[in-house]
Amino acid sequence: MKKIVIIGGGASGLICAINSKTNNNEVIVLEKNSAVGKKILVTGNGRCNYYNSDQDISHYHSSNEKLISDFITDDRINKVLPFFESLGILPDIKDGYYYPKSNQAVSVKNTLELECVNKGIKIITDVNVLNVEKENDEFIIKTDKETYSSDILVIATGSKASPKTGSDGAGYEFATSFGHNIIKPLPGLVQLVSDSKLKDASGVRVKASLSLIEDENKITDEIGELQITDYGISGIVTMQLSSFVSRGLDENKKEEIEIHFLPGLENPRSFIENLNNNLTNRTISEILDGLLNYKLVNTILNISNIDRNSYYDSLSQNQKDNLINTLTSYKIEIKDTKGFDNAQICSGGIPLTE
Repeated sequence: MKKIVIIGGGASGLICAINSKTNNNEVIVLEKNSAVGKKILVTGNGRCNYYNSDQDISHYHSSNEKLISDFITDDRINKVLPFFESLGILPDIKDGYYYPKSNQAVSVKNTLELECVNKGIKIITDVNVLNVEKENDEFIIKTDKETYSSDILVIATGSKASPKTGSDGAGYEFATSFGHNIIKPLPGLVQLVSDSKLKDASGVRVKASLSLIEDENKITDEIGELQITDYGISGIVTMQLSSFVSRGLDENKKEEIEIHFLPGLENPRSFIENLNNNLTNRTISEILDGLLNYKLVNTILNISNIDRNSYYDSLSQNQKDNLINTLTSYKIEIKDTKGFDNAQICSGGIPLTE
């Protein structure tokens, strides 16, 4: 009978255990927290978005695109939803994001844990793995409670992101002890820090298009909800760019985000001029209030050096140009990220080739 030990009782560890358990083996999950699935509970703002309908390979980032396409195949993608449905988790779909019908992450956590229990998988919590090594064909896992042995060892400890959920990066040390290389882990899906004038609109959420400019070269674009904060920017669209920004900052590159506050408008200048012509006795702030949050409008006008009580026709050509540039291509320099404490994932870790 084979014995499998899995270090880490998060989503990956639990699903690995479920798929590994047969009548002919023993599976043990070692979890350092007092309960498994702690990080599951904070995903999707407590709702756990466990799948996304858009599985295009372009959303999977790696320096080795060939290996990504070998791993992320249609056959494997098509197994995800049936797996969850077989456990009784049915989806509530919003904008392509799949949440459990209950809209509670605890439903996913409890279901995975219950399936482990029903399959006879042994879950040991409050156990800290101190060292792992291999002796002949056997893995020896030393913990602060006892020593375990196994034929197969799975390291599912997660990255250094969100250490408050138990992710301390110990898995990197275990992997290194077996000869693996580690690409420097950096925060991903994380807020970005900037000292731009946008902070005057702190708290505003707006649909925007963001372009990442690295050392004056455009790297990529994203569109989605942008949240302006007192430290910089956040929101889904920011998170999608953050891994690239982290890596660039670590390499001492200049990282800028160019913001288009009116995505989807083919010609914003003509659109605003038409509004001005069709609306009677409206100040520039009153015209823009129909397009953007008033707090953001005031901030944009201040950045453009325009009095909010001015009329569009009274603006100089330079002021009009400044306004359009601020609305469609306002650049902010990114100084830092909000770090591992606020990151949802990491970039880096064990190379895919290993």
